[in-house]
Parts: sequence; C-alpha cells; structure tokens
Amino acid sequence: MIRLSAVIITFNEEKNIGRCLESLKGVADEIVVLDSFSTDQTESICREHGVRFIRHPFGGYIEQKNEVLRLAHYDHVLSLDADEALSPQLRASILDLKANWQLDAYSFNRLTWYCRRFMRHGGWYPDTKVRLFVRGKGAWGGENPHDRFIPHDPARVGKLKGDLLHYSYFSVSEHIRQMNRFTDIASEAAYRGGKRTTWLALLFRPAVKFLRDYFFLAGFLDGYYGFIAARISAHANFLKYVKLYELQRKKKA
Repeated sequence: MIRLSAVIITFNEEKNIGRCLESLKGVADEIVVLDSFSTDQTESICREHGVRFIRHPFGGYIEQKNEVLRLAHYDHVLSLDADEALSPQLRASILDLKANWQLDAYSFNRLTWYCRRFMRHGGWYPDTKVRLFVRGKGAWGGENPHDRFIPHDPARVGKLKGDLLHYSYFSVSEHIRQMNRFTDIASEAAYRGGKRTTWLALLFRPAVKFLRDYFFLAGFLDGYYGFIAARISAHANFLKYVKLYELQRKKKA
C-alpha cells in the first residue's frame, strides 16, 4: 500500500477549503496546504483539520503548485484546488489504487458546479485532469492562470472512475469578477510568452468561442446557465485579447 500526499494551494478560501479537506479524510496520508498569506479563516479551518500549513508568497499558480509539490513528504501525490472535492466514486477509486498502484500518473474527469447546477455540456465536462501522480514523473506548466500537470515522456497515464467535483461559481457576479482578474493574468502571461494579437482576432475569436461552446459543444443543453456561461466565456476571450492588444500598444508607445 502506497502512502499518499494531498497538496493544495490557497488564498482566502474559507468558503471552500473545509469541503475539500473533508473529502480527503481516509484517502490522504498527509495534507499539505501552501497559503499565500490569507486574511480570512482559511488558516484556522486548515489547522482544525490537522494539515501541514505553510505560508509562501504567491508567484503564480504554476509556480505555487510546483512549490507545494516539492514540500510533500511522499512521492505519490494528489493535487487539488481548494474549490474541488472528491466524489464518493473517485474516493473509492483512489483507495483501490493505493493498494495496487501501477502507472506513473492517473487522470479523472472534473464536474463543475455553476450557479446551483452541475454543467455537463459546453466544454465544461468531462474536463479531464491529471492530478494523481508520482513526483518526478512530470511538473506543473501551461500558462497562468490556466495551469496543468504535464507528465514527462514516456510517462504512463491511466484513467480513474469517478468525478472531481469543482465548486467554481455560485453566482454570475462571481464568474464576472473572476473573469476580469483571470484575463489580467492571462494577457500578461501571453505577452511575456511572446504572443501577439490583431484587430481581426478581437473581432472573430469571441464569436468563434461562443459558437463552439454553445452550439458545437451543446452548451444549450445546460439551459439558461448554459447560455450565460457560454456568453461570459466568450467575453472573457475578448477581454484577454483586448488586454493583450493594449499591452502591445503601450510597448510601442
């Protein structure tokens, strides 16, 4: 039976972290929380659950997740976000796996809660994530704020049954607030990475994003909130690229 470290990064997650930690009971042999100096009750909730709570300045989502990975005691690691929780079926799959671990990493589907319902269409599901792995067989990468665990070649990756429950947005206003913050981060990361955009991209990218999510990926099957989510996501696409375009203009000036 392998020993499993669960690792989480936090900042002001008092409304989410308790749910996440409860879902890990009996599954993780240790829980490590790397916190970016929260000012709410995140720390006290974590300490009530007996986790290793460590403070570290925030340098980006990717950087923070690689740092907490380094701090885990065990080499078999489960990485969660504070607003995620294991479903009963996924808990059972991981418990079975601990007794018979065979591969380098494992993925599972993520099911997102959006304004009082789980979203099963429009690109929101299955949203497969690699979150369970042997340390050293990969690293966090991608482009902030959209981090992802990237297994090293030739890592062997399996798939577990059960969903990772993602409690992302409890209101439309919350989605809009995060959209503005995340597009700031995404546009700056894109610019630093050498990406550039054009007027044509500003015109067509958001429209293509909406058509893809709402029609081709059947977002309309999620009803009213399927439309709202597709519309906001398309606008987020617009904001990312208009902010990138503004960065280009400032540098030229």
